[in-house]
Amino acid sequence: MKTIFLESHNIKNRNFGFGQFNYHLIKGLYNAKIKDFNIALHIKNCDDLIQEFGNNFHYKKYSSLSRHPLFRIRKKYNVWHSLNQNTKVEPYHKTPYILTIHDVNFIDEESSDMSHKRNIRFKQKLNRCDAITYISEFARSSTHQYFDVPEVPEYVIHNGNPIRETNLPTEFRPKILPERPFLFFIGEITERKNVHTLVNLLQYLPEYDLVLSGKNNTQYASTKLAKTISKTKTKTRVHLTGKINELEKQYYLKHCQAFVFPSLREGFGLPPIEAMRFGKPVFLANNTSLPEIAGNDAFYWDNFEPEHMLQVFESGMHQFQSNKEKLQNVYIQRAKSFNWDVAAMEYAKIYRSLL
Repeated sequence: MKTIFLESHNIKNRNFGFGQFNYHLIKGLYNAKIKDFNIALHIKNCDDLIQEFGNNFHYKKYSSLSRHPLFRIRKKYNVWHSLNQNTKVEPYHKTPYILTIHDVNFIDEESSDMSHKRNIRFKQKLNRCDAITYISEFARSSTHQYFDVPEVPEYVIHNGNPIRETNLPTEFRPKILPERPFLFFIGEITERKNVHTLVNLLQYLPEYDLVLSGKNNTQYASTKLAKTISKTKTKTRVHLTGKINELEKQYYLKHCQAFVFPSLREGFGLPPIEAMRFGKPVFLANNTSLPEIAGNDAFYWDNFEPEHMLQVFESGMHQFQSNKEKLQNVYIQRAKSFNWDVAAMEYAKIYRSLL
């Protein structure tokens, strides 16, 4: 039987986007109960996945040496799927090749010089492709904006929402819990996430606290964010939790007054639809993929001046409170429309097209 190889070693860190994508796609393929081809997973630690998925997949143990041309994987698979644009692991043989592109943020964050090694590596991946998938229309359009994309089949397949059930243990409480109503953000605390603008907004919202969850041992957190907190005298109202587990995340989503996400660049933007699954109003930057994913019923900031952000927030919260039951249902239905089982079946169709 023919075998699809998933270059999936980034599953090792499920707290980040690539890890979540790899895990939930694999779980969706498992749920699909595919019988007409085999799937091989390229991962470093097989034990957890074997315990969860058993012998429904083949397992190829990842070694960092496989990133180097001399040590590339020699076994020839029928289709190779590179699950993100950053991996350096490539097939040794010429093999039908699928690349999933999440974003080309590295153009802004690293270099727009097309002779930069990162951009050269990405162009090489593009030229290897027999099919390309994107996680959003924005990811597709921005790739075409900066690169010459080969004339191969292209597909946009939205990620699924991993939160299906919203029932939490009644006794559960996170370690850090504000005593007052709070707004919630989750994501790595970096310049791209732009969370200092939320602190500037907070000084005009004395009735709220702000919970910021995600990796925060970053230069941005210790400089720009810290200075903004000090300047606005909001230290007792801004709660930096660091990384949190799934239960903590869902608790904050369920109990926050609103979800706030002023990110400057997103290839997809999963947290807003996770918040919508709990019927929460979401306030987002009006850029990149966020309007595509969150739709017309989210509230958008066109700029990050505190006065503008305040006006959008107060107007949005008034709209939400005035029509709460209807809007909660709209949010929940939109969140449910992003389904990993459906997405996995779309990927399976592409695999079959190349077999």
